Order: sequence, then structure tokens, then C-alpha cells
Amino acid sequence: MDTTSYQNFAKEKLGFAFHNINLLVTALTHRSYVNEHKTTHEHNERLEFLGDAVLELVSSDFLYRNYDEPEGIMTALRAALVRTESIGEAGRELGYEPLVRLSKGEQNGSERAHDVILADCFEAVIGAIYLDQGYETAREFIAKHILVKIDEILEEGSWRDPKSYVQELAQKIDGITPVYRTLKEEGPDHDKIFTVGIYVGDTLKGVGTGHSKQEAQTAAAREGVKKYRAGGAK
Repeated sequence: MDTTSYQNFAKEKLGFAFHNINLLVTALTHRSYVNEHKTTHEHNERLEFLGDAVLELVSSDFLYRNYDEPEGIMTALRAALVRTESIGEAGRELGYEPLVRLSKGEQNGSERAHDVILADCFEAVIGAIYLDQGYETAREFIAKHILVKIDEILEEGSWRDPKSYVQELAQKIDGITPVYRTLKEEGPDHDKIFTVGIYVGDTLKGVGTGHSKQEAQTAAAREGVKKYRAGGAK
């Protein structure tokens, strides 16, 4: 794929042309592609490192200026804004997935692996924008695609720790402490996927998957919170 496709994406989706389009190409190049294509020497991890720092600064500045909350709540709000699911979703909405350069093996990877790659690319794109266009343009990009989610996060309560929150809701509404049960384990030991259910009494309130039981429990708890809140719980 030539650089024209990347420049067209920048003009149509980002609203500007890159001075150095190779920065955007690199931002959308996964390490696996470099390992498979020996003529390509640079992947996106350095840009991801830079973009992650810019994203944290912009998010922190936004929260400090707009919310008078204790440090612990501000930290939780920032974590909700920049978690993998949020920025991976923003990447899908932008539509750069067809431009991401991956090895054949990664192209056939799990949906969870693709979500992580898209999130990493999003941070790398921020780094590329920062280097090519400056801080203000990077800030506007983050505001448009990430900071706009703050009202939804506050409304859903997704900034709160899901396991603590679902336990609070279960005890308040049902008078029962929820328990987690491992429903399934799949894959080799080095890449195992766990499926966990959260039960309140005999009722399944949510199911989650992850590369560890802890990750799967957190995902299940998040689903449990959604179910309680859909019923009007606060």
C-alpha cells in the first residue's frame, strides 16, 4: 500500500495533510509486520510511547480544568477515558484498521488482540500528529475522539472499579455478595483465554473473557454493572 492511501486518510478523517506522511505510516505499522518484511525497519512502538504521554497530559489537563474532584477520582476518570477499550473503539470509528500493517499471523489473531493493536495504533497516531503538527493539533484530535466520551463515562459510572461497584449494587439491591465462576478455559498455556461468569445467587449477571482470571472477572463485573444500571440502579 503506497503513501497516497495514508495521506488521503489524513485529509479525509483527520482534516489535514501530513508534512511527513511516513510518520503516519509508521504509526500504523505493527512490530509483527517489520519481523515479516525485512525491508521495513521501523514499527510504531516508539510513537506509541510518545502518544501515550501526550494523551495522558491532555486528559489530565482537561479533567483538572473541568472537574473539582479528589485525586483518586480524577485518576479513575482518566483511566476510564484512556483504557484500551475506549481508544480501540475510537480507532475503529476513525476507520484506519485497513491501513494497519500486520503480519499474516496477527491478521488472523483474536478480536481481543486486534482491539489491543488498534488501541496501540491510536496512541501512535497521536504521537505522529504531535511530531508533525504540534501539540495543539494533537490536543484537538484527542478532544474530538476521546474527551467527548466523558459524559457517557459519568452517566454509566464506568469510571468506578467494576468489581467493587457491582458488589455494592448486588448487596444494595439483592442483599447478596456476588461470586465469580470460571466457565471455560481455552488455548495453550502461554495464550490462554478465560471465560468467567458473575453470579448473584443463582442468577448469571454477566460474562467476561480475558487472558487472566482477574481480567475476565473485571469484564464480567462490567457487564453486571450494565445489567443493574439498565434496571435503574445507581
